[in-house]
Amino acid sequence: MTSSMRYIEHGTGGSPDVMHPAQTSLPQAGSGDVLIKVAYAGVNRPDCLQRSGRYPPPPGASPILGLEASGHVVAVGEGVTQWRAGDAVCGLANGGAYAEYVAIPQGQVLPVPKGLSLLQAAALPENYFTVWTNVFQRRRLQAGETFLVHGGSSGIGLTAIQLAKAFGARVLCTVGNADKVQACLKAGADIAVNYRTQDFVEEALAATAQQGVNIILDMVGGDYMQRNLKALAVDGRLVQIAFLQPSKTEVDWIGLMVKRLTFTGSTLRPRSAADKAQMASELKQEVWPMMEKGTCLPVIHQVFDLEDAVQAHALMESSVHIGKIMLKVAGD
Repeated sequence: MTSSMRYIEHGTGGSPDVMHPAQTSLPQAGSGDVLIKVAYAGVNRPDCLQRSGRYPPPPGASPILGLEASGHVVAVGEGVTQWRAGDAVCGLANGGAYAEYVAIPQGQVLPVPKGLSLLQAAALPENYFTVWTNVFQRRRLQAGETFLVHGGSSGIGLTAIQLAKAFGARVLCTVGNADKVQACLKAGADIAVNYRTQDFVEEALAATAQQGVNIILDMVGGDYMQRNLKALAVDGRLVQIAFLQPSKTEVDWIGLMVKRLTFTGSTLRPRSAADKAQMASELKQEVWPMMEKGTCLPVIHQVFDLEDAVQAHALMESSVHIGKIMLKVAGD
C-alpha cells in the first residue's frame, strides 16, 4: 500500500460541482476496524445532503463522503477476529467510502454474498440496513400484512418491495411515471401507484376494502404526512426515514388517536456500532441466503467512475433513476 489515496473532496459544500478528485493520507485500521481497498461505492441521498452542507458527519466519522463500499480487506485493527487480509467484503461505513481505502468497524462488515459481484455487494449496505431496521426490527412487518412504500423506484424503495414481498407481505408503492411503475411491479410490488395521475390514499383504501395499510415507509414528508394517516389501518405504523418535501407541515393528529396509530422515525448514520452490528448479523442470517439463491438482489441503474461523482450526484438529485447509482473505484 502507498501512503496516500484518491478521494472525492467536497470542500465546505454546495452544488454537485463543488466535488473534485484529490489526494489524502490513507485511513488507519483503528481498534476494531477493518481497512478495505474499495472496489465500488454506493451513492445515496445522505451523501448529497452532506455535500450540500445540510448533513454533517457525526463526531469521529470520516469527513469524506460515502456510506457503503465493497472491496478486499487489506488490514485489520486490534481486536478484529472476524476478518483477515484478502477477504471479499462489503460494509456500512460511517463515512469515507468515496475513496480508494475506507476503514469500517468490523461489526458493520459483511461477506460478499455467494454469486454476487463486488458491484452488487457495494449496493447492499445502506439500503438493506435501512429497510431491515425500520421495517422489520422496529415495526415488525408480518406475513399477510399490507405494506406501502413511497419512492418505490429508489434504491430504498426497491429493496423494501423485494424484502417485504419475500417475507410474505402484500406490497404497494408510489412512483412518478409509467416506467417506474413497471420496474416496481417487476421487483414484486402488487400495486404501483403513479402519484402524478392517481391518489395513493384512494388506491390504498381500494386495495384493502377501505381498511387501510398496516405499515407505511415514507421518505417524502410534506403533505404526505397527513395523507399517510388517512391511508393507514387501525393500529397501523408509519415510519419516517427522510424528507424530500419539507419536514415542517400542518398535520391534524386526531387520526393518530382514533386509529391508535404508531408514528416513528429514524436515521441510520448516528446509530451505535452495536446497533449496526446487530443489523448486520440479522441480515447475514435472514437475507444473505435469499440473495445467494438469486432473490432480493439490488437493482443498479448506472455506474460512474469515482472521478465522475459530480454526474452521479446530479443524477441522484434529478430523481429520474431507477435503483442504485454506483461509483467505480478500483473495480472487480
